[in-house]
Amino acid sequence: MITAAQLRAARALVGVDQRELAELSGLSAPTIQRMEASDGVIRGTVDSLMKLIAALDAAGVVLIADDADSDRGGRGVRLKESAVKAAAQSRKAPHADSRRARER
Repeated sequence: MITAAQLRAARALVGVDQRELAELSGLSAPTIQRMEASDGVIRGTVDSLMKLIAALDAAGVVLIADDADSDRGGRGVRLKESAVKAAAQSRKAPHADSRRARER
């Protein structure tokens, strides 16, 4: 299960707004808004929850359950290692290009 707080945090990690997440998941923006406004665990149809979780997974988000191994316990989110590396590469590329342009 995913909580509203996890959903908001996951969306922030990948840098998308509610509308963009709706497009990525095939859900409506009002559905995403309702999910994020929930108290605690998100409620929705199984199909909607599966679409949401699949979209987050494809974006590189790992959902951490209450009982997952962690040094502190509790729910959370993190980026997959591949997503972190891809984000780091995309941040490095523009800087390297601008540095080369200045050197010329």
